[in-house]
Amino acid sequence: MPQVNQTTEITCTTAACEGTYRGPEFIDGSDVAHQFSNEMARVVGDKLKELYKAGLYSRVDFSGIRMSTEGMGSGKVSYRLSIPFSRVDEKCLAYTSFDHVGGWNHAPALAARKNQLKSALLKGDSLYISDLKTTPEGLQEYWIQWKNKTIQAACAR
Repeated sequence: MPQVNQTTEITCTTAACEGTYRGPEFIDGSDVAHQFSNEMARVVGDKLKELYKAGLYSRVDFSGIRMSTEGMGSGKVSYRLSIPFSRVDEKCLAYTSFDHVGGWNHAPALAARKNQLKSALLKGDSLYISDLKTTPEGLQEYWIQWKNKTIQAACAR
C-alpha cells in the first residue's frame, strides 16, 4: 500500500477549537478530507462538555465559524476550520453536543441528519442548526448543536 502524506492538527482553548487537515481529498474513493469535519465535530463536542463541567457554560458561535478548503478539486487539499465558542450565563442555555452534515461538492443531507439526531434530544428540546456554510471551492456544511441528554438531563422541559 502506498504511503499517504496527510496531517491533521486540532487545538482547543476555552474560546475556540481550530484545526487543519492537509493531504489528499480522496483515498480509494473515500472523501478523507471531508472526514476532517467528523473529527472536528467530535473534538468540539468533547470540549463543550469539558467547559460545561468546569462551569464555563458555552455554545458554538455559528456566525464566527470559518472554513477554507484551499486546493479542493486538485486532489490535494488544505482544509482549515475555526469553531469559536461564546459563553452563556445559565447551564441550560449551553450546548454540549455538536455535529455536522456536509457535502464535498454536493448538497448536505440535512433532513436525514435531523432524523438521525432526533433520539439524542432531551424531551422538549430541538436541534440548533447553523445557516449553510460554504467555501468557494465547494464544501458545504451545516453545523448542529444541542443539549446532551445525559450531561444536561436537568434541563429537560
